[in-house]
Amino acid sequence: MKRVVSVSLGSSSRDHRFETEILGQRILIERIGTDGDLSKAIALMRSLDGKVDALGVGGTDLYLHAGKRKYRIRDAARMVEGVKETPIVDGGGLKASWERWLITDYLPNTCGVSFRGKKVLLVSSVDRYGMAESFVETGAQVLFGDLIFALGLPIPLRSLTSVNILAALLLPILTKVPFKYLYPTGKKQDEIIPKHGQYFEWADVVAGDFHLIRRFLPARLAGKIVFTNTITPTDVAELRARGVWMLITDGPEMNGRSFGTNVLQGVVVALTGTRPEAIPAEAYLETLLRAGVRPRVEVLTDPAAAPTSSLESVPVR
Repeated sequence: MKRVVSVSLGSSSRDHRFETEILGQRILIERIGTDGDLSKAIALMRSLDGKVDALGVGGTDLYLHAGKRKYRIRDAARMVEGVKETPIVDGGGLKASWERWLITDYLPNTCGVSFRGKKVLLVSSVDRYGMAESFVETGAQVLFGDLIFALGLPIPLRSLTSVNILAALLLPILTKVPFKYLYPTGKKQDEIIPKHGQYFEWADVVAGDFHLIRRFLPARLAGKIVFTNTITPTDVAELRARGVWMLITDGPEMNGRSFGTNVLQGVVVALTGTRPEAIPAEAYLETLLRAGVRPRVEVLTDPAAAPTSSLESVPVR
C-alpha cells in the first residue's frame, strides 16, 4: 500500500486519515498536525523518512512566489532539511497547474462558474501565484490581500505589478522571520477573530488559503463563494452558518475532509513513483484527471439567497 503523510504546523484537532484506491493502487492518506511546534514537526518528518512514499509540508509552504521569482521560507526549510530519502511536496506543483485549470477551464466550462467581471478577494497571492494570475486572466476584478491578512496592514493591492514590486522588497526579509508571525499555526487555527470585514463584504468570491480566511471570518458571508483548500466538516458548518452560498475546494471530499494541495501532489508522486522535481506541471494535471479527481463544488445555502450581481446560475452537484 502507498502512504502519503502531510506533516503540518497546524492544529492536531484537524487531523484526518483516509484510505482509498486510485488508479488500481491502494493508498493511505494522513494529515498529522504538530500544534505549531516546529521541533516536533522536524522530528516527525525525520522519523517518517524512508518509511512513506511522500511527505507533505502542511501549515506552510517551502517557497513563496511572485512573478518569476521564488523565495524559500526559512522555517519550512528547517522542517525538511533532515529528510534524505522520501520525496517532499508542499503543493507547489499543483498550484501551478491544477488550480489554473480549475479557474480557466473546469469551473466555467463544466460547472458554469465564471469569474469574469466578478470581485475576487484573494487573501494571499504569493503562496498561490498561479491562482492570482488565473483570476486576472479570466477578467476578474481582484483584490490581493497579502498585506492585509499576513501583516495586518490595511493596504489592498489591485494589480500583480504591485504584488511583484512589494514581494521583491519584503519577501527576502519576511521569509526569514518565524512563520508563526505571518500565518496562523497551532491552536491559532482553532480561533476566529472577525476582522477586515469591509474586504469580505466587497467580494463576490473569497479565495485562497483557508486558514487565512477562517482566522478573520466575519459573522455573515451571505451569497458569497469561498474557493479554498483544506476543509473539515466543522469548517463547512461554520461557512454554512454564515450564509456562504457555494464552497469550492481544490480537491474532492475524502470522508468529510478536503485535503490541502500538498496532499494531492503527494498522491501523484506516490502513484507515479517519480520525485516531484522530475514531474512537469502538465503531468500533475494529466494524472489527476486520469484518476478521476475533481474539485468539490457544493452549494451550502439556498442559491436564491445569492445577490443577482454574483455568479451565474450554477447547478447543484
